[in-house]
Amino acid sequence: MADETTAGPVTTLATPIRLDFDFTPGVAQSRFLRGLEQGKFMGQRCPSCGKVYVPSRGSCPTDGVPTTEDVLLSNVGTVTTYCVVNVPFAGQSIEIPYICAQVLLDGANVSFMGLIQEIPADQIRMGMRVEAVWVDESELTPSLASVRYFRPNGETDADYETYKEYL
Repeated sequence: MADETTAGPVTTLATPIRLDFDFTPGVAQSRFLRGLEQGKFMGQRCPSCGKVYVPSRGSCPTDGVPTTEDVLLSNVGTVTTYCVVNVPFAGQSIEIPYICAQVLLDGANVSFMGLIQEIPADQIRMGMRVEAVWVDESELTPSLASVRYFRPNGETDADYETYKEYL
């Protein structure tokens, strides 16, 4: 048996960990989640600057005022940035490589992360126009799991000037 002086340093340790928690969304996030349950993206508009946030947190981070005007957003958007993932992980259910992207929905002023599929990883690009692919209506829930992924919709790529401030 090796003692402390002959054994090398410990470099990894596998420890089973579990964290259970309940999340209680506020009023604004509840509206967003209920929208997902209906197959819709809901945002909120700032009454001062006019920016539309999705998902909304209930106030404008720039102006500090409540966002109370609900805005129905498009299922179509623009890839502003992306990452091609080549690293496997435990419990993985998607084939590598896959694409994670920031998608700026038409009419929104904040992008959010989505999975891009139905395109080879080497063909993804900034400015690509994509559309949401939803789960079947019977499977819709108040969670982002209602959006299966985004896919290219065949539109001409967006001009860089239209999304450069969202990088």
